[in-house]
Amino acid sequence: MNKIYDFTKTLLIDAIKACYELFKVMIPVIIGVKILQELDLIQYLAWPLKPFMGMLGLPAELGLAWASAMVNSMYAGLIVFLSLIQDLSITTEQATVFSVIILIGHGFPIEGIIARKAGARMIFQVLIRAVGAFVLGFILHQIYSTTGTLQGPALIALQTTSQPDPTLLQWATGKAMNLLSIFGIVLGLMLVMRILHAIRAVELMNMILQPILKIIGIGPKASAITIIGLTLGLSYGGGLIIAEAKSGNVGRKDIFYSLTLMGLCHSLIEDTLLVMLIGAHLSGVFWGRFLFGLVVLTILVQLTKHIPTSFSNRFLWGDPKPSTT
Repeated sequence: MNKIYDFTKTLLIDAIKACYELFKVMIPVIIGVKILQELDLIQYLAWPLKPFMGMLGLPAELGLAWASAMVNSMYAGLIVFLSLIQDLSITTEQATVFSVIILIGHGFPIEGIIARKAGARMIFQVLIRAVGAFVLGFILHQIYSTTGTLQGPALIALQTTSQPDPTLLQWATGKAMNLLSIFGIVLGLMLVMRILHAIRAVELMNMILQPILKIIGIGPKASAITIIGLTLGLSYGGGLIIAEAKSGNVGRKDIFYSLTLMGLCHSLIEDTLLVMLIGAHLSGVFWGRFLFGLVVLTILVQLTKHIPTSFSNRFLWGDPKPSTT
């Protein structure tokens, strides 16, 4: 019983510490974004995106939806998208390309600071995700339009409902419940990781993934967290990798590579299923995103071998931190 008590106590303390680091980032940003929304300022962030929408084969109006996703979350972008397409005709290609750009390019304030907390440079992480979202969207647009695939109307299962704006109390309550659910998920993930370590499943997983890990440049110590980020999301994987970074168990290069890959293709299961409800095709939102992330990271790993350490410390993954911090 004492062992169970000690295990549970340690698990709860570690989860609280990880979420504390996560919530220090998330709460101020959530409040800031709410202020932008209330002042109706997000629309001005969409204006520079209109020319890029045309290059992606998307209506200019969808720039507002992408801007909403960038400063808030993918869900905010989807809500704006669903409200805009009521007056637009969207093909499956357009639904797929739009889904790809918001899957990669969303939540920059929160997820960018999470990356910085874990040891990667925020500016680079935001930049590579924004550019990566556009590049992959452009590639998919060229492939689909050239081959004439996915040109039929998108089958949209999600529909918006006209509901009054929530009161400030309702909004705060909803956000508090979201944060509580994140704590529960982080706690569950930490428990799963301890179980995986205990049954030596992590070692087996690393052996299976070793060929891929060698190619993309992520070391075995970061592989388990990377897999969590890829399958569940950057916020959850980021919270765990912050804790690992502070413990010194994962090297700063591995953290940088892991966060970069997670930024380009995270939450491959949940988010993929979600955007398929707005007519997106699996070829782009899953396979295209996953393969694109692997290719980009492989190239990045090779480039960093030839970049001076001083440059990397300043612009990519930061200076080494003392082990006592």
